[in-house]
Amino acid sequence: MAASTHTVTNQAPPLVGYDVFTSDRALVEGVERHLDPALLDSARDELALLGRSAGSAQAQRWGDQANENPPVLHTHDRYGNRIDEVDFHPAWHRLLGKAVSAGLTTAWSRPGGHVRRAAGFLVWTQAEGGHGCPVSMTHAAVPALRTDPALAAEWEPRLTSTVYDEGLRPASQKAGVLFGMGMTEKQGGSDVRANTTRAQALAEDGTYALTGHKWFCSAPMSDGFLVLAQAGQGLTCFLVPRVLEDGSRNVFAIQRLKDKLGNKSNASSEVEFDGTWARRVGDEGRGVRTIIGMVAATRLDCVIGSAALMRQAVVQAVHHATYREAFGGKLVDKPLMRNVLADLALESEAATTLALRLAAAYDDGSEQELAFLRLAVPAAKYWVTKRCTPLVGEALECLGGNGYVEESGMPRLLREAPLNSIWEGSGNVQALDVLRALQREPLALNAFLQEVGAARGADHRLDGAIKGLLTELADLDGIEARARRLVERMALVLQGSLLVRYAPAEVADAFCASRLGGDWGAAFGTLPHSLDLTSVVARATPEL
Repeated sequence: MAASTHTVTNQAPPLVGYDVFTSDRALVEGVERHLDPALLDSARDELALLGRSAGSAQAQRWGDQANENPPVLHTHDRYGNRIDEVDFHPAWHRLLGKAVSAGLTTAWSRPGGHVRRAAGFLVWTQAEGGHGCPVSMTHAAVPALRTDPALAAEWEPRLTSTVYDEGLRPASQKAGVLFGMGMTEKQGGSDVRANTTRAQALAEDGTYALTGHKWFCSAPMSDGFLVLAQAGQGLTCFLVPRVLEDGSRNVFAIQRLKDKLGNKSNASSEVEFDGTWARRVGDEGRGVRTIIGMVAATRLDCVIGSAALMRQAVVQAVHHATYREAFGGKLVDKPLMRNVLADLALESEAATTLALRLAAAYDDGSEQELAFLRLAVPAAKYWVTKRCTPLVGEALECLGGNGYVEESGMPRLLREAPLNSIWEGSGNVQALDVLRALQREPLALNAFLQEVGAARGADHRLDGAIKGLLTELADLDGIEARARRLVERMALVLQGSLLVRYAPAEVADAFCASRLGGDWGAAFGTLPHSLDLTSVVARATPEL
Protein backbone atom coordinates (compact mmCIF):
# COMPACT_ATOMS: atom_id res chain seq x y z
CA MET A 1 0.00 0.00 0.00
CA ALA A 2 1.12 3.56 -0.67
CA ALA A 3 2.16 5.30 2.54
CA SER A 4 0.25 8.41 1.47
CA THR A 5 -3.07 6.63 1.97
CA HIS A 6 -2.30 6.27 5.68
CA THR A 7 -1.64 9.92 6.35
CA VAL A 8 -4.10 11.15 8.98
CA THR A 9 -5.43 14.66 8.50
CA ASN A 10 -8.32 16.76 9.73
CA GLN A 11 -8.79 14.83 12.98
CA ALA A 12 -9.00 16.40 16.42
CA PRO A 13 -6.20 15.48 18.82
CA PRO A 14 -7.21 13.32 21.79
CA LEU A 15 -8.89 15.27 24.57
CA VAL A 16 -6.52 14.08 27.26
CA GLY A 17 -4.19 15.63 29.81
CA TYR A 18 -6.46 18.51 30.79
CA ASP A 19 -7.92 19.74 34.07
CA VAL A 20 -11.61 18.80 34.10
CA PHE A 21 -12.30 21.16 37.01
CA THR A 22 -10.35 24.30 36.15
CA SER A 23 -11.45 24.27 32.51
CA ASP A 24 -15.14 24.27 33.56
CA ARG A 25 -15.84 27.94 34.21
CA ALA A 26 -19.42 27.46 35.36
CA LEU A 27 -18.31 24.88 37.92
CA VAL A 28 -15.38 26.95 39.19
CA GLU A 29 -17.60 30.00 39.57
CA GLY A 30 -20.21 27.94 41.41
CA VAL A 31 -17.65 26.72 43.92
CA GLU A 32 -16.35 30.25 44.43
CA ARG A 33 -19.88 31.59 44.83
CA HIS A 34 -21.09 29.12 47.41
CA LEU A 35 -18.03 28.37 49.55
CA ASP A 36 -16.79 30.36 52.52
CA PRO A 37 -13.78 32.38 51.28
CA ALA A 38 -11.67 30.80 54.01
CA LEU A 39 -12.21 27.39 52.37
CA LEU A 40 -11.63 28.42 48.77
CA ASP A 41 -7.90 27.96 48.40
CA SER A 42 -7.87 24.42 49.76
CA ALA A 43 -11.03 23.53 47.81
CA ARG A 44 -9.62 24.82 44.53
CA ASP A 45 -6.39 22.92 45.09
CA GLU A 46 -8.08 19.61 45.85
CA LEU A 47 -10.57 19.97 43.00
CA ALA A 48 -7.86 20.92 40.50
CA LEU A 49 -5.87 17.86 41.59
CA LEU A 50 -8.93 15.68 41.05
CA GLY A 51 -9.63 17.49 37.77
CA ARG A 52 -6.19 16.67 36.43
CA SER A 53 -6.66 13.05 37.41
CA ALA A 54 -10.08 12.91 35.72
CA GLY A 55 -8.63 14.33 32.51
CA SER A 56 -5.60 12.07 32.49
CA ALA A 57 -4.91 9.20 30.09
CA GLN A 58 -4.79 6.87 33.09
CA ALA A 59 -8.32 7.70 34.29
CA GLN A 60 -9.67 7.45 30.75
CA ARG A 61 -8.06 4.01 30.46
CA TRP A 62 -9.59 2.93 33.78
CA GLY A 63 -13.01 4.00 32.55
CA ASP A 64 -12.60 2.01 29.34
CA GLN A 65 -11.36 -1.07 31.14
CA ALA A 66 -14.10 -1.04 33.78
CA ASN A 67 -16.77 -0.93 31.07
CA GLU A 68 -15.12 -3.41 28.71
CA ASN A 69 -14.74 -5.91 31.57
CA PRO A 70 -18.06 -5.86 33.43
CA PRO A 71 -18.49 -7.53 36.85
CA VAL A 72 -18.91 -11.28 37.05
CA LEU A 73 -21.12 -13.08 39.58
CA HIS A 74 -19.90 -16.20 41.39
CA THR A 75 -22.73 -17.75 43.38
CA HIS A 76 -20.74 -20.83 44.55
CA ASP A 77 -17.15 -21.82 45.09
CA ARG A 78 -15.56 -24.88 43.45
CA TYR A 79 -16.84 -27.13 46.22
CA GLY A 80 -20.46 -26.03 45.94
CA ASN A 81 -20.50 -23.65 48.90
CA ARG A 82 -22.60 -20.55 48.43
CA ILE A 83 -20.36 -17.44 48.35
CA ASP A 84 -22.38 -14.80 46.42
CA GLU A 85 -19.40 -12.72 45.34
CA VAL A 86 -18.97 -10.36 42.42
CA ASP A 87 -15.58 -9.90 40.79
CA PHE A 88 -14.70 -6.48 39.37
CA HIS A 89 -11.88 -5.49 37.07
CA PRO A 90 -8.98 -3.79 38.89
CA ALA A 91 -9.87 -0.56 37.10
CA TRP A 92 -13.19 -0.46 39.00
CA HIS A 93 -11.33 -0.60 42.29
CA ARG A 94 -8.93 2.14 41.19
CA LEU A 95 -11.83 4.40 40.23
CA LEU A 96 -13.59 3.73 43.53
CA GLY A 97 -10.40 4.18 45.51
CA LYS A 98 -9.78 7.56 43.93
CA ALA A 99 -13.38 8.66 44.57
CA VAL A 100 -13.20 7.73 48.25
CA SER A 101 -9.74 9.19 48.83
CA ALA A 102 -10.88 12.43 47.15
CA GLY A 103 -13.55 12.87 49.83
CA LEU A 104 -16.63 12.04 47.76
CA THR A 105 -18.22 10.36 50.79
CA THR A 106 -17.23 12.97 53.41
CA ALA A 107 -19.71 15.78 52.76
CA TRP A 108 -21.45 15.49 56.12
CA SER A 109 -18.29 15.78 58.18
CA ARG A 110 -16.54 18.96 57.02
CA PRO A 111 -17.38 22.65 56.42
CA GLY A 112 -18.66 23.35 52.94
CA GLY A 113 -18.63 19.62 52.44
CA HIS A 114 -21.64 19.35 50.14
CA VAL A 115 -20.47 21.96 47.64
CA ARG A 116 -16.95 20.56 47.62
CA ARG A 117 -18.24 17.02 47.23
CA ALA A 118 -20.78 17.97 44.54
CA ALA A 119 -18.05 19.63 42.51
CA GLY A 120 -15.77 16.64 42.98
CA PHE A 121 -18.52 14.18 42.08
CA LEU A 122 -19.27 16.19 38.93
CA VAL A 123 -15.59 16.16 37.99
CA TRP A 124 -14.79 12.52 38.73
CA THR A 125 -17.99 11.16 37.16
CA GLN A 126 -16.64 12.43 33.86
CA ALA A 127 -13.92 9.80 34.10
CA GLU A 128 -16.51 6.99 34.43
CA GLY A 129 -20.10 7.01 35.60
CA GLY A 130 -20.83 3.50 36.85
CA HIS A 131 -18.67 3.49 39.97
CA GLY A 132 -20.50 6.58 41.20
CA CYS A 133 -23.41 4.40 42.33
CA PRO A 134 -21.82 3.01 45.53
CA VAL A 135 -20.15 6.36 46.14
CA SER A 136 -23.54 8.06 46.00
CA MET A 137 -25.29 5.52 48.22
CA THR A 138 -22.51 5.61 50.80
CA HIS A 139 -22.72 9.39 50.97
CA ALA A 140 -26.51 9.32 51.14
CA ALA A 141 -26.79 6.69 53.90
CA VAL A 142 -25.63 9.14 56.58
CA PRO A 143 -28.88 11.10 57.08
CA ALA A 144 -30.90 7.89 57.35
CA LEU A 145 -28.56 6.42 59.96
CA ARG A 146 -28.69 9.63 61.96
CA THR A 147 -32.26 8.81 62.91
CA ASP A 148 -30.62 6.30 65.27
CA PRO A 149 -27.76 8.03 67.16
CA ALA A 150 -26.22 4.73 68.28
CA LEU A 151 -26.10 3.40 64.73
CA ALA A 152 -24.75 6.70 63.43
CA ALA A 153 -21.98 6.72 66.01
CA GLU A 154 -20.99 3.21 64.96
CA TRP A 155 -21.23 3.52 61.19
CA GLU A 156 -20.77 7.17 60.20
CA PRO A 157 -16.99 7.29 60.80
CA ARG A 158 -16.62 4.29 58.49
CA LEU A 159 -18.90 5.76 55.81
CA THR A 160 -17.09 9.10 55.78
CA SER A 161 -13.60 7.58 55.76
CA THR A 162 -11.23 8.48 52.92
CA VAL A 163 -9.87 4.93 52.83
CA TYR A 164 -11.22 2.47 50.28
CA ASP A 165 -10.94 -0.91 51.96
CA GLU A 166 -12.20 -3.56 49.53
CA GLY A 167 -13.11 -7.14 50.43
CA LEU A 168 -15.77 -8.81 52.56
CA ARG A 169 -14.89 -8.60 56.25
CA PRO A 170 -16.73 -7.45 59.39
CA ALA A 171 -17.20 -3.70 59.19
CA SER A 172 -15.47 -3.23 62.55
CA GLN A 173 -12.28 -4.58 60.98
CA LYS A 174 -12.28 -2.16 58.03
CA ALA A 175 -10.83 1.33 57.69
CA GLY A 176 -13.74 2.40 55.48
CA VAL A 177 -16.98 0.93 54.20
CA LEU A 178 -19.40 1.34 51.31
CA PHE A 179 -23.20 1.17 51.47
CA GLY A 180 -25.98 0.21 49.10
CA MET A 181 -29.74 0.13 49.39
CA GLY A 182 -32.61 -2.13 48.44
CA MET A 183 -36.12 -0.77 48.14
CA THR A 184 -37.47 -1.89 44.76
CA GLU A 185 -39.30 -5.21 44.52
CA LYS A 186 -40.62 -6.88 41.38
CA GLN A 187 -44.26 -6.67 42.43
CA GLY A 188 -44.14 -3.00 43.45
CA GLY A 189 -41.49 -1.06 41.55
CA SER A 190 -41.59 2.53 42.73
CA ASP A 191 -44.55 1.76 44.98
CA VAL A 192 -42.39 0.70 47.92
CA ARG A 193 -45.40 0.45 50.24
CA ALA A 194 -46.37 -2.64 48.23
CA ASN A 195 -43.15 -4.38 49.31
CA THR A 196 -43.61 -7.93 50.57
CA THR A 197 -40.24 -8.59 52.24
CA ARG A 198 -41.03 -9.58 55.83
CA ALA A 199 -39.14 -8.70 59.01
CA GLN A 200 -39.49 -11.03 62.02
CA ALA A 201 -38.30 -9.61 65.35
CA LEU A 202 -35.53 -11.57 67.09
CA ALA A 203 -34.81 -11.87 70.79
CA GLU A 204 -32.20 -9.09 70.83
CA ASP A 205 -33.86 -5.69 70.86
CA GLY A 206 -33.81 -3.97 67.48
CA THR A 207 -32.73 -7.05 65.51
CA TYR A 208 -34.78 -8.91 62.92
CA ALA A 209 -34.68 -11.73 60.40
CA LEU A 210 -35.65 -10.68 56.86
CA THR A 211 -37.24 -12.88 54.21
CA GLY A 212 -37.93 -11.60 50.72
CA HIS A 213 -36.63 -10.65 47.28
CA LYS A 214 -35.19 -7.31 46.14
CA TRP A 215 -35.51 -6.71 42.41
CA PHE A 216 -32.80 -4.04 42.17
CA CYS A 217 -29.85 -3.93 44.55
CA SER A 218 -26.82 -2.16 43.14
CA ALA A 219 -23.22 -2.60 44.24
CA PRO A 220 -23.88 -5.93 46.02
CA MET A 221 -20.29 -6.17 47.28
CA SER A 222 -20.87 -3.19 49.57
CA ASP A 223 -20.42 -3.64 53.32
CA GLY A 224 -23.96 -2.74 54.33
CA PHE A 225 -27.37 -1.97 52.86
CA LEU A 226 -30.37 0.04 53.89
CA VAL A 227 -33.50 -1.90 52.95
CA LEU A 228 -37.23 -1.67 53.50
CA ALA A 229 -39.33 -4.54 54.84
CA GLN A 230 -42.71 -5.09 56.47
CA ALA A 231 -42.47 -5.39 60.26
CA GLY A 232 -45.26 -5.71 62.82
CA GLN A 233 -46.16 -2.01 62.64
CA GLY A 234 -45.69 -1.64 58.89
CA LEU A 235 -42.95 -0.72 56.43
CA THR A 236 -39.68 -0.27 58.29
CA CYS A 237 -36.06 0.58 57.44
CA PHE A 238 -33.28 -1.89 58.26
CA LEU A 239 -29.50 -2.06 58.08
CA VAL A 240 -28.30 -5.33 56.54
CA PRO A 241 -24.55 -5.96 56.99
CA ARG A 242 -22.91 -8.10 54.32
CA VAL A 243 -20.68 -9.82 56.90
CA LEU A 244 -21.66 -10.40 60.53
CA GLU A 245 -19.42 -9.44 63.42
CA ASP A 246 -18.34 -13.03 64.03
CA GLY A 247 -16.95 -13.11 60.49
CA SER A 248 -19.71 -15.26 59.00
CA ARG A 249 -21.50 -14.23 55.82
CA ASN A 250 -24.98 -12.84 56.24
CA VAL A 251 -27.62 -14.52 54.07
CA PHE A 252 -27.44 -12.41 50.91
CA ALA A 253 -28.19 -14.66 47.95
CA ILE A 254 -27.42 -12.90 44.67
CA GLN A 255 -29.70 -14.43 42.04
CA ARG A 256 -28.29 -12.68 39.00
CA LEU A 257 -26.73 -9.45 37.72
CA LYS A 258 -28.82 -7.22 35.48
CA ASP A 259 -27.77 -6.91 31.85
CA LYS A 260 -28.29 -3.17 31.52
CA LEU A 261 -28.33 -0.73 28.62
CA GLY A 262 -25.37 1.13 30.09
CA ASN A 263 -23.72 1.50 33.51
CA LYS A 264 -21.87 -1.67 32.58
CA SER A 265 -19.07 -1.34 35.12
CA ASN A 266 -21.51 -1.35 38.04
CA ALA A 267 -23.16 -4.54 39.31
CA SER A 268 -26.91 -4.23 39.70
CA SER A 269 -28.38 -7.40 41.15
CA GLU A 270 -31.40 -9.29 42.37
CA VAL A 271 -30.94 -10.57 45.92
CA GLU A 272 -32.91 -12.85 48.19
CA PHE A 273 -33.11 -12.68 51.97
CA ASP A 274 -33.90 -15.87 53.88
CA GLY A 275 -33.51 -15.33 57.60
CA THR A 276 -31.09 -12.49 56.87
CA TRP A 277 -29.94 -10.70 60.03
CA ALA A 278 -30.82 -7.01 60.13
CA ARG A 279 -30.89 -4.14 62.57
CA ARG A 280 -33.82 -1.74 62.65
CA VAL A 281 -33.17 1.89 61.71
CA GLY A 282 -35.79 4.24 63.15
CA ASP A 283 -39.20 3.16 64.41
CA GLU A 284 -41.34 0.36 63.03
CA GLY A 285 -43.82 1.56 60.45
CA ARG A 286 -41.79 4.68 59.60
CA GLY A 287 -39.52 3.18 56.98
CA VAL A 288 -40.23 5.69 54.23
CA ARG A 289 -39.75 8.64 56.57
CA THR A 290 -36.49 7.12 57.82
CA ILE A 291 -34.98 6.42 54.41
CA ILE A 292 -36.27 9.59 52.69
CA GLY A 293 -33.11 11.49 53.58
CA MET A 294 -31.08 8.92 51.71
CA VAL A 295 -33.45 9.09 48.75
CA ALA A 296 -33.25 12.90 48.58
CA ALA A 297 -29.44 12.84 48.66
CA THR A 298 -29.23 10.22 45.92
CA ARG A 299 -31.70 12.21 43.84
CA LEU A 300 -29.40 15.20 44.06
CA ASP A 301 -26.58 12.94 42.92
CA CYS A 302 -28.70 12.02 39.90
CA VAL A 303 -28.77 15.74 39.07
CA ILE A 304 -25.02 16.07 39.60
CA GLY A 305 -24.30 12.89 37.64
CA SER A 306 -26.39 14.08 34.69
CA ALA A 307 -24.68 17.47 34.81
CA ALA A 308 -21.35 15.62 34.63
CA LEU A 309 -22.41 13.57 31.60
CA MET A 310 -23.71 16.73 29.90
CA ARG A 311 -20.48 18.58 30.55
CA GLN A 312 -18.32 15.75 29.22
CA ALA A 313 -20.48 15.44 26.09
CA VAL A 314 -20.31 19.19 25.46
CA VAL A 315 -16.56 19.25 26.01
CA GLN A 316 -16.08 16.45 23.49
CA ALA A 317 -18.31 18.16 20.92
CA VAL A 318 -16.67 21.58 21.27
CA HIS A 319 -13.19 20.07 21.22
CA HIS A 320 -13.94 18.15 18.03
CA ALA A 321 -15.46 21.18 16.32
CA THR A 322 -12.49 23.35 17.32
CA TYR A 323 -10.10 21.21 15.30
CA ARG A 324 -12.25 19.64 12.60
CA GLU A 325 -12.52 21.44 9.25
CA ALA A 326 -15.33 21.25 6.73
CA PHE A 327 -16.39 23.39 3.78
CA GLY A 328 -13.37 25.64 4.02
CA GLY A 329 -13.12 26.36 7.72
CA LYS A 330 -13.23 25.11 11.30
CA LEU A 331 -16.55 23.60 12.32
CA VAL A 332 -16.67 25.76 15.43
CA ASP A 333 -16.66 28.88 13.23
CA LYS A 334 -19.61 27.76 11.12
CA PRO A 335 -22.73 29.68 12.23
CA LEU A 336 -24.99 26.65 12.29
CA MET A 337 -22.57 24.45 14.23
CA ARG A 338 -21.90 27.35 16.60
CA ASN A 339 -25.63 27.54 17.26
CA VAL A 340 -25.75 23.83 18.12
CA LEU A 341 -22.72 24.02 20.41
CA ALA A 342 -23.99 27.12 22.16
CA ASP A 343 -27.37 25.50 22.77
CA LEU A 344 -25.71 22.44 24.26
CA ALA A 345 -23.45 24.62 26.40
CA LEU A 346 -26.45 26.53 27.77
CA GLU A 347 -28.13 23.30 28.86
CA SER A 348 -24.95 22.07 30.49
CA GLU A 349 -24.24 25.30 32.37
CA ALA A 350 -27.82 25.54 33.62
CA ALA A 351 -27.56 21.98 34.99
CA THR A 352 -24.22 22.63 36.69
CA THR A 353 -25.37 25.91 38.23
CA LEU A 354 -28.52 24.33 39.61
CA ALA A 355 -26.65 21.31 41.03
CA LEU A 356 -24.22 23.54 42.94
CA ARG A 357 -27.05 25.68 44.29
CA LEU A 358 -28.78 22.60 45.69
CA ALA A 359 -25.56 21.38 47.29
CA ALA A 360 -25.10 24.79 48.91
CA ALA A 361 -28.58 24.51 50.43
CA TYR A 362 -27.50 21.28 52.11
CA ASP A 363 -24.46 23.03 53.55
CA ASP A 364 -26.61 25.88 54.85
CA GLY A 365 -29.03 23.51 56.55
CA SER A 366 -31.44 26.25 57.69
CA GLU A 367 -35.18 25.67 57.80
CA GLN A 368 -35.59 27.96 54.79
CA GLU A 369 -33.01 26.10 52.71
CA LEU A 370 -34.30 22.66 53.67
CA ALA A 371 -37.79 23.76 52.68
CA PHE A 372 -36.40 24.97 49.36
CA LEU A 373 -34.76 21.58 48.77
CA ARG A 374 -38.04 19.79 49.34
CA LEU A 375 -39.37 21.17 46.04
CA ALA A 376 -36.17 21.98 44.20
CA VAL A 377 -34.59 18.51 44.39
CA PRO A 378 -37.42 16.52 42.76
CA ALA A 379 -38.02 19.30 40.21
CA ALA A 380 -34.33 19.39 39.31
CA LYS A 381 -34.11 15.60 39.28
CA TYR A 382 -37.05 15.45 36.90
CA TRP A 383 -35.82 18.06 34.45
CA VAL A 384 -32.02 17.85 34.42
CA THR A 385 -31.94 14.07 34.10
CA LYS A 386 -34.51 14.23 31.28
CA ARG A 387 -32.39 16.73 29.34
CA CYS A 388 -29.30 14.56 29.56
CA THR A 389 -30.17 11.96 26.90
CA PRO A 390 -31.13 14.34 24.06
CA LEU A 391 -28.11 16.52 24.84
CA VAL A 392 -25.66 13.62 24.70
CA GLY A 393 -27.28 12.36 21.50
CA GLU A 394 -26.88 15.76 19.84
CA ALA A 395 -23.29 16.09 21.07
CA LEU A 396 -22.51 12.67 19.61
CA GLU A 397 -23.89 13.85 16.28
CA CYS A 398 -21.48 16.80 16.35
CA LEU A 399 -18.67 14.26 15.96
CA GLY A 400 -20.46 12.63 13.01
CA GLY A 401 -19.49 9.05 12.31
CA ASN A 402 -16.54 9.39 14.66
CA GLY A 403 -18.97 9.88 17.52
CA TYR A 404 -20.84 6.68 16.68
CA VAL A 405 -17.67 4.63 17.13
CA GLU A 406 -17.00 3.14 20.57
CA GLU A 407 -13.43 4.46 20.69
CA SER A 408 -14.75 8.02 20.86
CA GLY A 409 -16.36 7.35 24.24
CA MET A 410 -19.58 8.99 23.11
CA PRO A 411 -21.62 5.75 22.83
CA ARG A 412 -20.80 4.98 26.47
CA LEU A 413 -22.00 8.45 27.49
CA LEU A 414 -25.20 7.94 25.49
CA ARG A 415 -25.92 4.58 27.10
CA GLU A 416 -25.32 6.07 30.53
CA ALA A 417 -27.47 9.15 29.91
CA PRO A 418 -30.97 7.69 30.63
CA LEU A 419 -29.86 6.11 33.90
CA ASN A 420 -30.31 9.03 36.28
CA SER A 421 -33.80 9.73 34.97
CA ILE A 422 -34.87 6.20 35.96
CA TRP A 423 -33.01 5.52 39.21
CA GLU A 424 -34.31 6.93 42.49
CA GLY A 425 -37.76 7.40 40.97
CA SER A 426 -38.55 8.00 37.31
CA GLY A 427 -40.10 11.16 35.88
CA ASN A 428 -43.65 10.55 37.03
CA VAL A 429 -42.49 9.73 40.55
CA GLN A 430 -40.62 13.04 40.75
CA ALA A 431 -43.57 15.00 39.37
CA LEU A 432 -45.94 13.42 41.87
CA ASP A 433 -43.49 14.13 44.68
CA VAL A 434 -43.52 17.80 43.73
CA LEU A 435 -47.33 17.78 43.85
CA ARG A 436 -47.22 16.12 47.26
CA ALA A 437 -44.91 18.84 48.59
CA LEU A 438 -47.06 21.60 47.09
CA GLN A 439 -50.17 20.20 48.76
CA ARG A 440 -48.70 19.37 52.15
CA GLU A 441 -45.76 21.69 52.77
CA PRO A 442 -46.55 25.38 52.20
CA LEU A 443 -43.13 26.42 53.52
CA ALA A 444 -41.54 24.61 50.58
CA LEU A 445 -43.45 26.66 48.01
CA ASN A 446 -42.68 29.88 49.86
CA ALA A 447 -38.98 29.07 49.90
CA PHE A 448 -38.99 28.12 46.22
CA LEU A 449 -40.78 31.31 45.18
CA GLN A 450 -38.41 33.44 47.25
CA GLU A 451 -35.49 31.83 45.47
CA VAL A 452 -36.78 32.41 41.94
CA GLY A 453 -38.10 35.84 42.92
CA ALA A 454 -34.59 36.99 43.87
CA ALA A 455 -34.02 37.72 40.15
CA ARG A 456 -37.36 39.41 39.49
CA GLY A 457 -37.03 42.58 37.46
CA ALA A 458 -33.70 41.59 35.90
CA ASP A 459 -35.12 40.03 32.72
CA HIS A 460 -38.59 40.51 31.29
CA ARG A 461 -38.74 36.96 29.92
CA LEU A 462 -37.96 35.54 33.35
CA ASP A 463 -40.58 37.83 34.89
CA GLY A 464 -43.14 36.56 32.39
CA ALA A 465 -42.23 32.94 33.13
CA ILE A 466 -42.59 33.51 36.89
CA LYS A 467 -46.00 35.07 36.31
CA GLY A 468 -47.03 32.08 34.19
CA LEU A 469 -45.80 29.68 36.88
CA LEU A 470 -47.87 31.46 39.53
CA THR A 471 -50.92 31.11 37.30
CA GLU A 472 -50.26 27.38 36.93
CA LEU A 473 -49.87 26.99 40.69
CA ALA A 474 -53.14 28.81 41.35
CA ASP A 475 -55.11 26.34 39.24
CA LEU A 476 -55.30 22.92 40.87
CA ASP A 477 -57.88 21.43 38.50
CA GLY A 478 -56.47 18.41 36.72
CA ILE A 479 -53.16 18.99 38.45
CA GLU A 480 -51.89 15.41 38.22
CA ALA A 481 -52.39 15.12 34.46
CA ARG A 482 -50.35 18.29 33.89
CA ALA A 483 -47.78 17.64 36.63
CA ARG A 484 -44.92 17.17 34.18
CA ARG A 485 -45.65 20.48 32.51
CA LEU A 486 -45.74 22.23 35.87
CA VAL A 487 -42.52 20.67 37.15
CA GLU A 488 -40.72 21.44 33.89
CA ARG A 489 -41.74 25.07 34.21
CA MET A 490 -40.60 25.18 37.84
CA ALA A 491 -37.17 23.80 36.93
CA LEU A 492 -36.71 26.18 34.00
CA VAL A 493 -37.72 29.21 36.04
CA LEU A 494 -35.31 28.19 38.78
CA GLN A 495 -32.48 27.71 36.29
CA GLY A 496 -33.31 31.03 34.64
CA SER A 497 -33.27 32.84 37.96
CA LEU A 498 -29.87 31.40 38.85
CA LEU A 499 -28.33 32.21 35.46
CA VAL A 500 -29.70 35.77 35.45
CA ARG A 501 -28.11 36.35 38.83
CA TYR A 502 -24.83 34.54 38.38
CA ALA A 503 -23.93 33.73 34.76
CA PRO A 504 -22.40 36.08 32.17
CA ALA A 505 -24.94 38.25 30.37
CA GLU A 506 -24.64 36.36 27.09
CA VAL A 507 -25.46 33.05 28.80
CA ALA A 508 -28.44 34.40 30.76
CA ASP A 509 -29.74 36.24 27.69
CA ALA A 510 -29.59 33.12 25.50
CA PHE A 511 -31.21 30.94 28.16
CA CYS A 512 -34.06 33.34 28.82
CA ALA A 513 -34.68 33.99 25.13
CA SER A 514 -34.91 30.29 24.31
CA ARG A 515 -36.10 28.39 27.38
CA LEU A 516 -38.32 31.10 28.89
CA GLY A 517 -39.11 33.48 26.03
CA GLY A 518 -40.19 30.83 23.54
CA ASP A 519 -37.72 31.85 20.81
CA TRP A 520 -36.52 28.30 20.32
CA GLY A 521 -37.23 25.25 18.19
CA ALA A 522 -37.85 21.64 19.13
CA ALA A 523 -34.21 20.58 18.67
CA PHE A 524 -30.83 21.86 19.82
CA GLY A 525 -29.25 24.41 17.50
CA THR A 526 -32.34 26.61 17.13
CA LEU A 527 -31.28 29.60 19.23
CA PRO A 528 -32.02 33.12 17.93
CA HIS A 529 -29.20 34.03 15.54
CA SER A 530 -28.86 37.52 17.01
CA LEU A 531 -27.46 36.24 20.32
CA ASP A 532 -23.76 36.30 21.25
CA LEU A 533 -23.25 32.61 20.57
CA THR A 534 -19.51 32.90 20.03
CA SER A 535 -18.99 33.93 23.65
CA VAL A 536 -21.22 31.12 24.91
CA VAL A 537 -19.19 28.52 23.02
CA ALA A 538 -15.87 30.06 24.06
CA ARG A 539 -16.94 29.82 27.70
CA ALA A 540 -17.61 26.09 27.31
CA THR A 541 -14.34 25.31 25.52
CA PRO A 542 -11.84 23.18 27.51
CA GLU A 543 -8.25 24.35 27.81
CA LEU A 544 -5.61 21.75 27.01
